[in-house]
Amino acid sequence: MVSLTISAQNPLKKVYNESIDPIEQLDQAIDRAKQEGKFVICQLGGNWCIWCLRFADYIENDSIIKQTVDDNFVYIHVNYHPRRSNAPAKAEQTKALLKRLSNPVRFGFPVFVVLDETGKVLHIQDSGLLEQGDGYDHEKTLKFFQHWSPTEVKKAAL
Repeated sequence: MVSLTISAQNPLKKVYNESIDPIEQLDQAIDRAKQEGKFVICQLGGNWCIWCLRFADYIENDSIIKQTVDDNFVYIHVNYHPRRSNAPAKAEQTKALLKRLSNPVRFGFPVFVVLDETGKVLHIQDSGLLEQGDGYDHEKTLKFFQHWSPTEVKKAAL
């Protein structure tokens, strides 16, 4: 009865694939970003995280932010489930993933890691700084994506 109540209250689409290798997922996104002249946004979290699902829903339904993301990033949802990372092989995989992403879990979930087309971590964004009430602030979220777009980052490097 409890699980039915929770499901009814949470109509948000699950966006994290728990069965794929997250390192392979990241490598494929980097390859695609390189081919398309984009950066990668890795949204680390899980289907267990209501704020992760809210953010995924938010950017899907805000046409301006969605267009900004689509134009500039290969956007991936990378599954991280701290309670399911106990098996030795899974623990090693998780450890390698977190090291590669500069240990972003210290910021809570979801957390966003911006990587350039070579896979270098450029920025880790605490999603709490983008929140407003039970959702996200349009202006702050849009600025985050705009400021970390390939064009803006490369312009700032000159």
